[in-house]
Amino acid sequence: MNAAGRLTAYAAGLAIAFAGAFGIAAVAVPPSVVTGWEGKTDMNDRHTMAHEESSTAPAGLSASAGGYLLTDVSAPGTTGQPGDLDFRIHDEAGRPLLDYTASHDKDLHLIVVRSDGTHFRHVHPTLDRATGTWSAPWRWDAAGTYRVYTDFTPAAGKDAANVTLTSSVDVAGDLAPAAAPAVRTTSVVDGFSVALSGRLTAGTTGELTATVTRDGRPVTALEPYLGAYGHLVALRQGDLAYLHVHPQGAEPGPGDRGGPRIAFAAQAPTAGRYLLYLDFQVGGQVHTATFVLDAARGGAGTTHDTDSHGH
Repeated sequence: MNAAGRLTAYAAGLAIAFAGAFGIAAVAVPPSVVTGWEGKTDMNDRHTMAHEESSTAPAGLSASAGGYLLTDVSAPGTTGQPGDLDFRIHDEAGRPLLDYTASHDKDLHLIVVRSDGTHFRHVHPTLDRATGTWSAPWRWDAAGTYRVYTDFTPAAGKDAANVTLTSSVDVAGDLAPAAAPAVRTTSVVDGFSVALSGRLTAGTTGELTATVTRDGRPVTALEPYLGAYGHLVALRQGDLAYLHVHPQGAEPGPGDRGGPRIAFAAQAPTAGRYLLYLDFQVGGQVHTATFVLDAARGGAGTTHDTDSHGH
């Protein structure tokens, strides 16, 4: 694809991102809004382009990426109303995508969070292969505008790149927005205390380590969850750009236990404040710890520890 083609695709993606921000209750993005890749490219060219884009720009800012489109997003329109959250993923030919490569033990990860960073949920919907519709039972607990992320890897060959698409859903009701989050490096959830240490630096991959304790004692009964002892999602405050954070170490087996530390490799695309959500499992129950970190500019990252920041 030439430079003009890239600019055209990028502009189309931005148009969808802004359009999604003003949807009401049930959001639908028609496939005609975004065209496929300009011209004809072979699989090698598409993989190269996807790699270039993923390494230079944050994910999760558009309903389209890598030739795929998030469309037909719908959900209950008000708080307390039971229903389903439904959506489809279309390929560049406008057909529902039916074949995926499992990533972190699942074909697709659905992340939903309110625009102020609260009410985070990470679930795994089911696919109706007859219609190409993904669906999960859904009920909103609070009003507001929510970002919906689909994180998946198409089954398009061994070099298929991970894709993150996003849209927005507005939920009617009395809105009580949260205050702007302050830096926080410790989290208490369901009786567990989790401390996050490490360095988050723009443009540089660094290690973040979560340490889980309970009643002051290290927790060594962490169970495998999504192919690791923990799953970490990071979002940039403001535009909620989505960071891919990868667990470190060998993948645990079904009967393995770990802890108290869980290590991740993370890279922030820019300096600024980031919201982090750690899912971990003990006794068959998934718990979510939340943190807020500032990413430093360039290579001058600042180490955050539990003594100085309490995250």
